Amino acid sequence: MKLLLINHYAGSPEHGMEYRPYYLAREWVRQGHQVLILAASQSHVRSTQPKIGVQVIDGVHYCWYDTPEYAGNGLGRVRNIWSFCKQVWGDAKNLAEGFAPDAVIASSTYPMDIWVARKIARQANKLSPSQALTPAIPQGDVATLGSGPAGGRTKLVYEVHDLWPLSPIELSGLSPLHPFALLCQKAENDAYRDADRVVSMLPKVHEHMAAHGLDLSKLSVVPNGITIDEWQGEPEPLQADLAAHLALLKASGRLVLGYAGSHGLPNALDVLLDAAKLLSQTEAGRRIAIVMVGGGHEKARLAARVQAEGLSNVSLFDAIPKAQIPSLLKCFDVAYIGWQRTPIYRFGIAPNKLMDYMMAGCAVLHSVEAGNDPVAEAGAGLTVAPEDPAAVAEGALRFAQCSAAERAAMGQKGRAFVLAHHTYPVLAQRFIDALS
Repeated sequence: MKLLLINHYAGSPEHGMEYRPYYLAREWVRQGHQVLILAASQSHVRSTQPKIGVQVIDGVHYCWYDTPEYAGNGLGRVRNIWSFCKQVWGDAKNLAEGFAPDAVIASSTYPMDIWVARKIARQANKLSPSQALTPAIPQGDVATLGSGPAGGRTKLVYEVHDLWPLSPIELSGLSPLHPFALLCQKAENDAYRDADRVVSMLPKVHEHMAAHGLDLSKLSVVPNGITIDEWQGEPEPLQADLAAHLALLKASGRLVLGYAGSHGLPNALDVLLDAAKLLSQTEAGRRIAIVMVGGGHEKARLAARVQAEGLSNVSLFDAIPKAQIPSLLKCFDVAYIGWQRTPIYRFGIAPNKLMDYMMAGCAVLHSVEAGNDPVAEAGAGLTVAPEDPAAVAEGALRFAQCSAAERAAMGQKGRAFVLAHHTYPVLAQRFIDALS
C-alpha cells in the first residue's frame, strides 16, 4: 500500500517529538508499504526543526513545508496552521497524481487537516489507472514513490489524537462559541461524516463520536506505544550530574520517586510538589526523594516553588536525550505520572511516558481519574485520585513500605502488558487492519 500521512507536527529521532508518525511509518515501510509524511517546518514540540524539502529517514519519505515560526498558542500558531494547510491544499492534485495513495491519513492534533486530506483523496479517486503525472511540489520530487493509482479506491482516514475542540474547551476554558472552536467543530463533524475509517488513540470515544455523526462501524482504536529496538542492548549512559545525584540518593537508602517528561499544566506537577511538602513532615516521608527530569512552560515556575518553599526532598534536572531515558528509568524505584481532574479524560488516556515507564519495568504511581487506566489493567502499580496531594503522598508511602521485590513484580507486569499490547509492530499492523 501507499500511505500518505498528514501530520503538522510529525517528528523523528533526528528532530524530536512527535514520534508516533515516525514509528508507525517505519513499521509500515518494514512491512513493504510506501509512506510519505507531510509536515510543517516549524513545530513547538520538536527539539530541532528540519530543512525545507524532501528528506528520507529510515525509508520514510518526509516532505517538510515552509511555515512561519511561532511561540505559544496565539495568532502565530494560527498563522502556522493556516500556512501549512494552505500549501498542502494547493499541492493536492500533484500529490494525488504523483504519489497515488491507497490511503490519505489526516493525523494532526487539530482537525482542520481533514479538509486537506479529503481533497487529496478525492483527487486520487478521479484518476484513471493509466494516469501517472510528475508532481510539481515546491519542496521536492516525490514522483519516484508512485507509479499511478494503485487500482483501488483511495480511502480517507481520520486519526484522532485528542478531541478538538472539546479538549481546549474543557482544559483551557475556550468558549464553545469562539470562532476557532466553531471551526474545529465543523472540521470534526466533517471528519466523522466523510472519513472511510476513523482511528482513535483514546479508547472510550464511542459515545462522543456517535453524537457527532460517526458510524461506529468505521472506528478502530490504536493507542500509543513503544518501539522495541530502543529498549534492546545497552542503553546510552545517563549524563554525569544526573547519574551522580541518583547514585547518591540510592547510597543513602532513599526511595527515588521519579518523573520524566514535559513540565506543563496538564502534568499536574504542582500536586507532586504539594505531596513532597507533606512527605517532608514525617520521618518515613523524608526517606522518599523526588526527582523531576524534563522541560516545558512550567519548569521555571516549578523550580522557583521548590526553592522558595525549601523543598529539599525535590531535585529538578533539564530534559535529557531520548536515548538516555531507559538509563534514567532504571534508576527510579517508582515512576510518577499525574493528571488534572477534568471531564475530558472520561474518553480515555494514551500517554507516551506511561508506556516508557512500564516498558522500563518501573512500578508506577498514577494520579488519575479517566475512562481507562493501563496501570490498573496491568497491575503495574498504584492508582490514586488526581489533584489530591495527600493521596499522592500516601501512595508514595505505600510504595516505600513495599519490598524491592514487590515493586519489581509490579514493574514486570507493566512491561509484559506493553509487550503484548503496545509495541509499534503490533500497533502498525492494527492500523493497517483498520484500513481493510
